[in-house]
Amino acid sequence: MTLVRSTDALILANLADPVLRVRAVEAASQYDVEVLVSLTESYMLTASRKGARTSVKTIQAYSLAVREFVPWAQQAGVQLLRPGKRDGGRFVSWLQTRPSNGKGKQGPLAASSVAQYVAGARALYRALRWAGATDAQPFEEAHVPPDPTPGIVKNPPYSAEIDAALPHCEPRLAALLLLCAHAGLRVSEALQLRVSDLNGSQLTVTGKGGKVRRVPLGRRTREALSGLTPARSDGRLFHWTYGQATYRLQKAFRAAGHGDAWRGFHAARKHSGTRLYAATRDFTRVGLFLGHSSVDTTRRYVAVLDNDVSREVEDF
Repeated sequence: MTLVRSTDALILANLADPVLRVRAVEAASQYDVEVLVSLTESYMLTASRKGARTSVKTIQAYSLAVREFVPWAQQAGVQLLRPGKRDGGRFVSWLQTRPSNGKGKQGPLAASSVAQYVAGARALYRALRWAGATDAQPFEEAHVPPDPTPGIVKNPPYSAEIDAALPHCEPRLAALLLLCAHAGLRVSEALQLRVSDLNGSQLTVTGKGGKVRRVPLGRRTREALSGLTPARSDGRLFHWTYGQATYRLQKAFRAAGHGDAWRGFHAARKHSGTRLYAATRDFTRVGLFLGHSSVDTTRRYVAVLDNDVSREVEDF
């Protein structure tokens, strides 16, 4: 796992307490976005629960949230060090009505995006309290309504698309797709794999938060990996970035006649979870396989038929 160690962030963490407090107060008073982003990163990397093991994606997401919140606060007349008790809720309301500016997206922000922005703003205030700049907690009573449509419905698992796309993938790309769709890996985990992580029919995977798990490999996945040589000098099996891997699989889906069905790598991971649950009927085992800390998370990865218990209730 790649760890984020921003130079500016670590400089702030090394300041004496009085100096850090002054720096944080100045930044908040001036709505200095860049310093407040660095302050949040510094807190996340040195004082949060995960510390230096905080993932790159989390740091990036929280930094984006701070860049969104601070200009809003300035325009909305919010004093960052002395916010009103309703200002957190005001920010949530604004996010819910703000149009999405993502590439190719229209309409309001998704509930998950709103929650992510609010999580980042909360992290900013934890950082300000850590620096001794304020005791304010404007998001303590701010609630983010959940999305009424389950993620498994909005982004369901692939089904026949996987086998249809595989013949249109060159061997290394096919191995990547199988690692996600059959071995249940996150694409970030798969792209970081090294030859040394392979051990016969098992794979050692380092997931979120540095957690290590052993993943059994099915026959097709083992065969796909067996012919691969390292793609990089450090032993990694793949040299692609996330964007490069996405571009290649989108082409394979289009070639298979499923261009409109591409929904990202997460739908491939859900394909794996759904198939394993159908075979085991055990969310706990599926969660361990996917590397989830909570079974509640696993439930969001499994598509269960509406009539899944029809046989069981037949003789009630």
